[in-house]
Amino acid sequence: MRAAVMTGPGRLEVQDVDLLPPAPGRILVRTGATPFCVTDVMNSDGVFGKEPPTILGHASMGVVEELGPDAAGVRVGDRVVVHGTAECGRCFYCVRGRTDQCSVIFDRPDGPPPVARLADGSVATAAGNVGGYAELMSVDARQVVPVDTTVPDTVLGLLGCGVTTGLGSVFNVAAVVPGSDVAVVGCGQLGLWMVQGARLAGAGQIIALDPDPGRRERAAAVGATATLDPAEADPVEQVRSLTGGYGVTYALEAAGPALAQRQAVLMTHRGGTTVLTGCEPLGAELSLPQVPIALHGRTVVSSQNGRVRMHHDIPRFAAMLEDGRLDASLVGITEFTLDEIGEAKEAARAHRTVIGVIVPGER
Repeated sequence: MRAAVMTGPGRLEVQDVDLLPPAPGRILVRTGATPFCVTDVMNSDGVFGKEPPTILGHASMGVVEELGPDAAGVRVGDRVVVHGTAECGRCFYCVRGRTDQCSVIFDRPDGPPPVARLADGSVATAAGNVGGYAELMSVDARQVVPVDTTVPDTVLGLLGCGVTTGLGSVFNVAAVVPGSDVAVVGCGQLGLWMVQGARLAGAGQIIALDPDPGRRERAAAVGATATLDPAEADPVEQVRSLTGGYGVTYALEAAGPALAQRQAVLMTHRGGTTVLTGCEPLGAELSLPQVPIALHGRTVVSSQNGRVRMHHDIPRFAAMLEDGRLDASLVGITEFTLDEIGEAKEAARAHRTVIGVIVPGER
């Protein structure tokens, strides 16, 4: 099969590889559509510590083609979302309700399992234990959710990461209360799902911030009541000016830079909550002012994949897409073939796309 392999920092090559037979508990999925986001740019640049060779693409969707020994919960022919985080239900974190931190992904002392053999004889692993930039994926059955829906492949693939992180940040992490004011910092894919989630949660003001005018327009189209350019003036003061000088109850950060995260914290009023989703390269640090947090009751919390419960939230979000409560047409999906993955990477790096989606085969 063909796959996009990260062979070294900055090197992403489409190669013919031999997929290994599915190990116990694993399945083969014929890839339908895999998103290409800024995280994938950083993965391919080698700044997240991925050891080459690895097949990139940390969330996807497709159709189950083969079951390995002891694989359970799915059948051949099922249309599935391949989630970026497993949910084993038995590890230290899952039994404490933190399935977003499942040990299947984060605590592998021997590293991720090999999934394919390259022409030079070396074996490749898969990013996120998924490896969606390929014609086939060998994945842990605990990372897939069968979904009975008419939602198209290019949208359904976003449920493996972007939709879940954005909506989960609103519903599961922040638990936005109807009538409360919300700021969304960054209006790429995650931010646009956050805006839609805040609208569905019944938020009062939904203030979207992004320096890109096109992204601000998209935010307004999906539900933002006000849009701001953070480069025009101090974004903290801009938000306070719209909220009677107080700030918002919830700030949802989807930008990445530490400065944006610090500003998001200061956009909240005393007792407010900030949800952080963005990441910079490994080793980056975040410095926050002490008094506004320690004395003024602010809460700062992270959102790894929206703290979703896969088998509960993914079908629920798919239903919202199918019945029109969520609108994917306004998010800005750009399709690329596997051979165009280099173009997808550079478009994501330059923010020329909101979200690219890799569809194996010819368009």
